[in-house]
Formats: sequence, C-alpha cells, structure tokens
Amino acid sequence: MIKRTLSDTLLGLSQKYPVVFLTGPRQSGKTTLLKSLFPGLPYVSLEDPDTFILANEDPRGYLANYPGGAIIDEAQRIPQIFSYLQGIVDDKPEVRFILSGSQNFLLMSQISQSLAGRAAVLNLLPLSMEEMQAAGLGFSSYEDAIYKGLFPRIYDRHLEPYEFYPSYLNTFVERDVRQLQNIGDLSTFTRFVRLCAGRVGQVLNVSSLATDAAISPNTAEAWLSVLEASFILFRLMPHHKNFNKRIIKRPKLYFYDTGLAVSLLFIESRQQLDTHYAKGALFENLIISEFLKYRLNRGRQPNLYFWRDNHGHEVDCVLDHAGELTPVELKSGKTMNKSYFDGLKYWNKLTGHPLEKSYVVYGGEQSLSTGFGQLLSWRDALRVMPPPA
Repeated sequence: MIKRTLSDTLLGLSQKYPVVFLTGPRQSGKTTLLKSLFPGLPYVSLEDPDTFILANEDPRGYLANYPGGAIIDEAQRIPQIFSYLQGIVDDKPEVRFILSGSQNFLLMSQISQSLAGRAAVLNLLPLSMEEMQAAGLGFSSYEDAIYKGLFPRIYDRHLEPYEFYPSYLNTFVERDVRQLQNIGDLSTFTRFVRLCAGRVGQVLNVSSLATDAAISPNTAEAWLSVLEASFILFRLMPHHKNFNKRIIKRPKLYFYDTGLAVSLLFIESRQQLDTHYAKGALFENLIISEFLKYRLNRGRQPNLYFWRDNHGHEVDCVLDHAGELTPVELKSGKTMNKSYFDGLKYWNKLTGHPLEKSYVVYGGEQSLSTGFGQLLSWRDALRVMPPPA
C-alpha cells in the first residue's frame, strides 16, 4: 500500500472529533486508507443492498450494533442516519464514527444540518506525484503521468488507462448521476462531460458549452454542479484582488485527474498525447491538481487562483498565502525560453511583486534561478508551496 500523505492529519483529527468525514472521488483509495488506519473499527458499506435495507429501515437499531463506533462507507445514501449519529456522539463523545462518501454535496448538506461542530471533513483525491515518488514509483516523464492518471487501482491492478477509465466513467454515470440529478438522456450527459474535457484550462463560458451540448444554460450549470460534487472536475476561480479593474471574472475548468480527461478526449496511447492540441492544457491541469492535492492532503483549504485581464495578460496560477501572493506560470515545453516569463513580467510590474518569488514550472528537467524569475522542473513543482505552519 502506498502511504497517503493525509494519514497523519486523519489520525490526528479522529482524536479530536467524534465524527470524521472522508470525501473524494470513487476509487481514490478512501476505503483502503480507512481500513488500514482504523483496524479496530468494524467496516460497513451502505452500497451493499442488504446493509442498505437494514440501515434504512431502522437507523437507530442498526447503529446500536456498533456501540464503539464504525467505518461507514457511502454514508450519504441514508441521510437520516446523520441525525441518529448526532444523538449517539452527544451522549457518548468517546465513540468514533469514520464516514466516507463520493458525493460531496450530499455529505456536506447533511453535516451542516446534523453534525455541525461535531465533525471534521477531509478530502482524499487520487494519488499525488509526491506520494508516488515517495513509494519509488515516480514517472519517467510528465506525459506518462498525464496519460495514466493517478487513480490507485491502475497501479494496484496494473491496468492500462483504456481499460480503467471507460469503466470508471460508466460506473460514475450509472451510480452517482442518477442519485444526484434526474437525467433522462445519459448519452447527452456523457457528451457534455467530453465537451468539458475539451475545455480544460480554458475560461468557462457556460452558454457556449450549453450550445455545443444542445442543452439549456441552466441545465449545463446543474450538470457542472453534479460533476463538481462527484469530484470529476473543479473550477479554478480568478483571484479576487483587482489590480486594474479589468480582470476576467469567470473561472477556468480543470479535472481532478488528467487520466480521465485524456480518456474523454479519446487519447488512447502515450504517443497520441505528444501531438494532441490539448497537451499544454493537460500539463497545466496536472500541475494545478498537484498543488491542490498538496493542500488537501495536509488538511488545508485550497488557495489556488488564476489571474487574467481583458487584454489577454495572464498568470496561470496564483497562490494566496494569507495575502502573500505567489505567481506561477505553467509551460509544457522542455527547453527553457525567456518568453515563458512574459506573463510574470507584466504581472510583477503591475503589482510590484519581486522576480525572485515568481515561478515558471516547465516540462524540462533542470531547475535554476534566472534573471527573470525561478525556473522549476515539473518534478520540483511543489517547491512553490511553503509548508503549512
């Protein structure tokens, strides 16, 4: 088992809160992690039909079978169980329940209603390159990481991406989409997801996306919410600090895992990726998702943004550490080019930010300081992230 960075944070919070929620996409390793960290707690899954029937018909009686607590997987399937958990942990604060689920919206709505102040919430995304490297499974190139993605099952079962991702998508559509949204035409929804993959790294225009998918803008927005709630994609928001009153206010679109985006784009081999039009955007997606995992794996909220004005000046990623901003440009090219720093040069002039604290993460292997800013290999991308205090 690959050691997950989140482990220490998860164990620490389980000593402080009677209920811990672990959310994340399907197949990200939640069950494996929880079973390994809490071997003394019984494990139940509400996706098991018999278990679901018993717990749904008599939640109080079912929970009475676990006086010392339990791991409850896919807990959001029975919303009323949260109210009963509230009563149990209020009466016996020493009892520990560890809940997991793959539908963030349903889980969070139940927490806010029944378990506010009693529960800690953590997110487990697919493996990070940091975790892979620590396990001796680093990638020979960033293209390999983009193409294969980072879902644990691919490496545990030695699966090819074309074997894993289509089945993953079908399972997601059949299970999660039907629970979250009453979608009659699943083929149209699948096409919508593919259109989203084609917009990775782009400023999101919901009306244009809806037109291409032949659906209404309201439907497109609802479907985007489903994809966000199920940890398929996320929106990177523009930084709120307005330096010149002409900044873009719409978010960009990224996938939590590049392997899924690659599969949706019908890229079926590593060689096809090399010449694909979306390679640069997928490289952006890979690095930004690594920044996101770095924060979430340490129990911290995301602090990632981008910046762009209406003249096309842009910085791919801006990290906001309590108001101290770190600009990062992302370039898939493997040879250093001073033009990589053009966006940073403009932004630094506008904001007065120092060159030595500006970064370009590129597809090459060498990291060095330049007169334009810091050049980092994709392998060293996390050097832009200061360790949490």
